[in-house]
Amino acid sequence: MPPLGMQAFYPPPLPLIQLYCPQTTGPHGPDHWPDSYPECGSNAQSPINIQTQSVTFDPELPALQPHGYDQPGTKPLELHNNGHTVQLSLPPTLHLEGFSGKYVAVQLHLHWGQKGSPGGSEHQINSEATAAELHIVHYDSDSYESLSEAAQRPQGLAVLGILIEVGETKNPAYEHILSRLHEIRHKDQKTSVPPFNVTELLPPRLEQYFRYNGSLTTPPCYQSVLWTVFNQRAQISIGQLEKLRETLFSTQEEPLTLLVQNHRVPQPLNQRIVLASFIQGRRGWVTRKVWSSPQHKPLRHRLLLDIMDATPHAYQGASKTGCRDWPDNTVGIVGRHTSFLQTTPTENNEQALA
Repeated sequence: MPPLGMQAFYPPPLPLIQLYCPQTTGPHGPDHWPDSYPECGSNAQSPINIQTQSVTFDPELPALQPHGYDQPGTKPLELHNNGHTVQLSLPPTLHLEGFSGKYVAVQLHLHWGQKGSPGGSEHQINSEATAAELHIVHYDSDSYESLSEAAQRPQGLAVLGILIEVGETKNPAYEHILSRLHEIRHKDQKTSVPPFNVTELLPPRLEQYFRYNGSLTTPPCYQSVLWTVFNQRAQISIGQLEKLRETLFSTQEEPLTLLVQNHRVPQPLNQRIVLASFIQGRRGWVTRKVWSSPQHKPLRHRLLLDIMDATPHAYQGASKTGCRDWPDNTVGIVGRHTSFLQTTPTENNEQALA
């Protein structure tokens, strides 16, 4: 994640290339960031490569609730080429619920690669990068007075990560941003964007996400970010991706330097746990309600199913019974009193395989 638009984060003496070009090699490259910003070498850095076979399903993760995203007011939004990304300011009427506190929106920005390179996203899922990634930055307004204060505190920030891939059609929501890049070709140029429905930048299934504790992805690399990375991707057209890769410059004047490759490579996970709000079968992620019996209410429990061979797997005390005819499999809860549970799909089979 690039700087948050707050000068307080960044002491001035270091060359901008050290701060703003994650892929730069040499003495100002990311390998040397810890020399001046020790936290960049700490053990909870972002982005990460999310390995879905190693995530932990957490049935207590709440549904993500964006508020005000569909109506960001009447004032124009500022679009800024800050030399390291394209950044859109967001009004504080946009906020997130579904956390321990209220997180107010500040800005969104993009990461991308370069022509001829398939990657561009910061996060990866099962070692697969996508063409680009959108980050929407929020801070905990219940606990802190400002973004700059929150950015230096554990879980002071909440950032939504949306992986972006190339689809067959132009995405109208992203066009609000990408169609105006030619107005801010050079560093420090700004333009205005009429307010639009920010919700449409997000993937449809907000209930399917990964959650982990991480950091800013450029210096000073504060480990203050509660990351939410959606499993489902957004799509833009190849023409829109080309605009992103070929329009902006990271300099104000000659010689012009194309703004590309503004993404940091995945960092070691170390001992962190990545949570998932949903469960994975071989063909996708599904959620199942689990019932103790037809006459009882649903239990607050979810069961990991392998959709291809319909074999239930153990999950937090559930044991396999050998029944194989999905969806009528049963499992027994290991404990003083063993009961049999029937899994009932929340949706039909095809819809559940997202």
